[in-house]
Amino acid sequence: MKIAVLSRSRSIYSTNSLVEAAIRQGHEVDVVDYATCYMSITAHDPKVYADGRELPRYDAVIPRIGASHTFFGTAVVRQFEMMGTYSLNESVAISRSRDKLRSLQLMARRGIGMPVTAFANNIGVTENLIDIVGGAPLVVKLLQGTQGLGVVLAETKKAAESVIDAFTGLRANILVQEYIRESKGSDIRCLVVGDKVVAAMRRVAVDGDFRANLHRGATAEKVKLTPEERSVAKRAARVMGLNLAGVDLLRSNHGPVVIEVNSSPGLEGVERTTGIDVAGKIISYLEGRVGSASTRTKGKG
Repeated sequence: MKIAVLSRSRSIYSTNSLVEAAIRQGHEVDVVDYATCYMSITAHDPKVYADGRELPRYDAVIPRIGASHTFFGTAVVRQFEMMGTYSLNESVAISRSRDKLRSLQLMARRGIGMPVTAFANNIGVTENLIDIVGGAPLVVKLLQGTQGLGVVLAETKKAAESVIDAFTGLRANILVQEYIRESKGSDIRCLVVGDKVVAAMRRVAVDGDFRANLHRGATAEKVKLTPEERSVAKRAARVMGLNLAGVDLLRSNHGPVVIEVNSSPGLEGVERTTGIDVAGKIISYLEGRVGSASTRTKGKG
């Protein structure tokens, strides 16, 4: 196969891991900086260009679209879809997963467990939002936040009121969520490829923090998933329409709850923690899909 990894740089661990896995498995692979691409949008001969040249026709693309480049990055993915290229994650699915509110509503509709969540666009309903999620402590999340940024734990009602009012006063879109006390500052990252959970790790926040992000100093360890946790992770990825997903779970008293579904999960932490060649499993999945399946949306949506 001829594969393009859509990424800002090959030096990024996840990108390099995918490139090396593709080469090991006998494929030709390019790293394409999607942010520098430009497109010819025509009905009969759509094209993608970069560095002043027309890009070749690829059998498959692997999108590694950063959260700050979602709009343009998904436009590039959609252009490849229009050209008949198979995309590991489709443009519509990436956009869907990046919209935190939409993704929660979709999962709720399918009965997937998640923390009780409240949302409003009215600065006069702060107390109502707090009541919906069961009072303090609670979590306030910016809809545009990533890697733990824009996530605040309000431990008292007064603190919750101050944080919510401050964000809404700035016209920021926020979610107010139930705080899962029993998770004790840890979560589980599940890597889903196709219809399988291929790897998982437990992340534990540093003392004094509740955000279990490796970028914020959290530690990681191997974890054995329960059958229910595997099922929930796979269902969450399926609802988003993602063939590759990082599904973040919390262990609550009423079972696993999903807090986020990531369409471009980092591979470094999970590969080093588990010793599993996740990149190789991604390439193997592509091998079984390209030629036997086409992009469902064909660039629509």
